[in-house]
Amino acid sequence: MPSVVQDTFGYALYLAQTGGKHSETKPLKGFGHAGVLEIVEDFHGNTYRAIYTVRFGDAVYVLHCFQKKSTKKTQTPQHDIALVKSRLLAAEAHWKGLTHD
Repeated sequence: MPSVVQDTFGYALYLAQTGGKHSETKPLKGFGHAGVLEIVEDFHGNTYRAIYTVRFGDAVYVLHCFQKKSTKKTQTPQHDIALVKSRLLAAEAHWKGLTHD
């Protein structure tokens, strides 16, 4: 992933950690109001996405970062959605473990 894209994602995550929201951040479709957000960055004809959640207290969990390969501009591939869902469950389990110790 290009360093320019990493910088954008890093800044977006910093804003999330401090209670803010990057101007390009939007809810990920298919997750309702579950606090699953994505930041999309285009660079040299390629599209990169970072998906994270702010659903659990004041924690920010990065669920997936990837270069989008599909030619369908708005649709996230199903295997990426499945990975996000499984990581969201793992993040919830981790957070519950932290809050109940």
